[in-house]
Amino acid sequence: TTFQDGGEEVEDGAVYNVTLKKVQIQQAANKGARWLGGEGDQLPPEHTVRQYETSKIRAIKAGTLEKLVENLLTAFGDADFSYISIFLATYRAFASPRAVLELLLDRFGNLETSSHGEVANLNSLESEMVLRAEIASVLRAWLDQCSEDFREPPDYMCLLKLLDYLKNNMPNSDMESRVQNLLKQFQNQEVEAVDGFCSTSSNDLVDGEELEISNPEEFSSFQDHVVAEQLTYMDVMLFRRVVPYHCLGSIWSQRDKKENKNLAPTVRATITQFNAVTKCVISTILGTRELKIQQRAKIIEKWIHIAHECRILKNFSSLRAIISALQSNSIYRLKTTWMCVSKDILLMYEELSEIFSDHDNYLTSRELLMKEATSKFANLDSSEKENQKKSQKRLQLQKNKGVMQGTVPYLGTFLTDLIMLDTALQDYVEGGLINFEKRRREFEVIAQIKLLQSSCNSYCLTPDQKFIQWFRRQRHLTEEESYKLSREAEAAADTNILSPKSQKSMVKRISTLFLGTDVFTPPKEQPLKSSPVGGSSGESTDSASVSSCEFNHSETEDVCVTPVSSPEDPLKKISGYPLPSCSPDSSMSTPSSGVSSKGSTFDPGSGLDSSSIPTRDSGSVPGSAPRVLPVYNRQSDGSCIIRVSMDGLHASVYKSILITNQDRIPDVTQRALLKHNLEPDAVEDYELVQVISEDKELVFPRDANVFYGMNSHVNFDFILRKKA
Repeated sequence: TTFQDGGEEVEDGAVYNVTLKKVQIQQAANKGARWLGGEGDQLPPEHTVRQYETSKIRAIKAGTLEKLVENLLTAFGDADFSYISIFLATYRAFASPRAVLELLLDRFGNLETSSHGEVANLNSLESEMVLRAEIASVLRAWLDQCSEDFREPPDYMCLLKLLDYLKNNMPNSDMESRVQNLLKQFQNQEVEAVDGFCSTSSNDLVDGEELEISNPEEFSSFQDHVVAEQLTYMDVMLFRRVVPYHCLGSIWSQRDKKENKNLAPTVRATITQFNAVTKCVISTILGTRELKIQQRAKIIEKWIHIAHECRILKNFSSLRAIISALQSNSIYRLKTTWMCVSKDILLMYEELSEIFSDHDNYLTSRELLMKEATSKFANLDSSEKENQKKSQKRLQLQKNKGVMQGTVPYLGTFLTDLIMLDTALQDYVEGGLINFEKRRREFEVIAQIKLLQSSCNSYCLTPDQKFIQWFRRQRHLTEEESYKLSREAEAAADTNILSPKSQKSMVKRISTLFLGTDVFTPPKEQPLKSSPVGGSSGESTDSASVSSCEFNHSETEDVCVTPVSSPEDPLKKISGYPLPSCSPDSSMSTPSSGVSSKGSTFDPGSGLDSSSIPTRDSGSVPGSAPRVLPVYNRQSDGSCIIRVSMDGLHASVYKSILITNQDRIPDVTQRALLKHNLEPDAVEDYELVQVISEDKELVFPRDANVFYGMNSHVNFDFILRKKA
């Protein structure tokens, strides 16, 4: 089978990509070979005659909503077999369920007969039967893949409209009974709190219980593998409930608007859980002032062991949450405590941290996620022999149980990639047509999420109510509280137990752990300006907060998980994404692994990871290199993506802005204000500065060209500040 590009076909309201597919349908012996009694498949090529058939595959590239809905009925005829799934997974970015259903049923599905008994708008009974089958196929796929689209309490208007249509046109069909059952199911179900596992509000506690700081002895009583299994159980329950379209960049990026406080609740719940794990780690280490250095070091070691157990269970969400907490500013700065952590445990921690290295757009975590997405068990490798033995022993125990493991991803990776796609690709093309090529690219990410959700069915975990109640009872420290306790713990440590030389050696070793380099820049000894761990300042408390060390790569805009792609094929990078800490709100935070710790909130919807933006061939110059889509921290083809935060109230919330070499300060400032939901007319009241280092900034003149004026050798991080 061979494929050939057939160009484009333009119709009224639609543009199609055409591919010619050439398939061999018959191989027969030629006349001379037949005279000799030979068979075609046993003869050399010169004695055979091959027959080929060329078929045309049409895939809609852009169109009006009406054309896109009509294409649902004709996609199979055009051999675009994935179109229905792509449309159903992404249409919420440009239309509502009601609008699509009305077009499908009222315009294209009118099978009612006229008073003369003739079928309206149809020429024959055969055409009616074909149309009926096509509509039934689309509706069946809709109910199978996206039944949540019809959950509209208390009226359920779309479901009732669909039921009425089926009663009139397909009475007593399986589809009708299915819709009736779905309606009853929705009506009987109570509104469930999607974040029931991870909320720490007093409403979730048993009468008489109060939030409390963790008791070290009680925490130590839980076995490491039990803690990891229970965290995985909670993560699995929440991840399986994630509605994929909630992750779309155009939807997730709107979550911080006041009217959208309940938008994407399933994604917010996973972010809340992620932040709850991170805060739990910090509170168990710092919450008890009376702990000695060795006791505190033992708790750190326990959490590293728990992270390792999460790795065995292929739970990358809690694994990253624990690593992020240990890299947070308040934990990272406990140098004396880290010196008491055993060498083997530090090596294990280093290997776990390397999984989420931001090198090459988190390539390691992306490749690992793709490698283990559907594997039965984790593939554990360790450079340290003792850790390798322990890992293989634990893994063998899992295999002996005969129970396969699913995979829980770090959702922030997918959110980041979807946000980047939404930023880099236009919603509409020439003529006001909906850009469906953008939706096909987004579906590559959505398909990865669905695949991982399916793999989670392999887990066989049961809840341990004792641990879950303990986890819910934990009182989480704010950023200021944890930093204050961290300073107190370090000040109380006996600094004379180690010589200056050994201290210097340990500092270098720890810095290599966190930064991957021999250069060590200690964090400033002052409270972070970012909002408390409970949520970014000015944002709702459900915004995911992660220790400050967590996400240097992500933004506070929108993001969480995707498939992986090799550096040679940036197009596929969308499917393997890094998950920034997910905050249900609007912001993502930068990691504070001692490198840059500016915020403690994690929002997987807003971080545009520069390198996760896909590329595509421009096709303009034969033989030219593929055109790369704009990315963060890299200027290419006259464009790039920068991260802009608001000074003051929104200092920990970043928004991704696409700029070109034609953009000047007023244009970029106006777009940044719009992204932060501020009045765009106030451009004159703000100045744009690039953050060069902790104590250096680059201030732009009023009409400067941002693309050429910016410093391209540092992070593309900007601050929008009100003029004095």
